[in-house]
Amino acid sequence: MSYFQEAKAHFIASHQHPINQALHHLTNILAIAAVVLLFIDWRFTLICLVLTQVFALGGHAVFEKNEPAFRKYPGITILASLSWSFENWFGLRQLLQRPTRQIHS
Repeated sequence: MSYFQEAKAHFIASHQHPINQALHHLTNILAIAAVVLLFIDWRFTLICLVLTQVFALGGHAVFEKNEPAFRKYPGITILASLSWSFENWFGLRQLLQRPTRQIHS
């Protein structure tokens, strides 16, 4: 298993509560918005980045009752988080896990 796969598996295991998952999807949207807003007004970027931390850390403290995944896998956690969200947002997880149906003639 690659380092990224280990980090992603740890990330998924650390985010089992549905409200914490929703908060982390929101933080990923805010992180993407922060990049876009950097070209418009850096203050909006700063607000988005602060909110990402409030929502993510709050989700762990209030709902998950565990440490954030970046404690064990610093740096790569944001990529694991974005990958996880994209799989959920666009149904990639369901497509990858769906067994292929065989057509019998």
